[in-house]
Amino acid sequence: MSVPLYEAKAELFRLLGHPVRIRVLELLQDGPMPVRELLDEIEVEPTGLSQHLAVLRRSGMVTAQRDGATVVYALAGGRVAGLLRAARELLAEKLSGQHELLSELLEDKAESGAS
Repeated sequence: MSVPLYEAKAELFRLLGHPVRIRVLELLQDGPMPVRELLDEIEVEPTGLSQHLAVLRRSGMVTAQRDGATVVYALAGGRVAGLLRAARELLAEKLSGQHELLSELLEDKAESGAS
């Protein structure tokens, strides 16, 4: 039995719902990185990072390739980077709206204080 599309989407967003996973994906946008470099950039214990990388790998968001004793991770495709770009754009719109509201509130306060 197949899962309804809305449930599959919810599962995708649940998967992305951890800051460490988002940070890993952001870092990998610049290109493949070995685990030790990811650890240098993210404040997390090695076992925690390993668990998050395993979740991302199982979900197909990242790929892992062994280079000797080093494991190098990369984004699985351009769509992942596109998803992160879309999230940034949505956040920018949201924050822009909040900035405009704050500006209006400050203007109202200044006008009320000046009267």
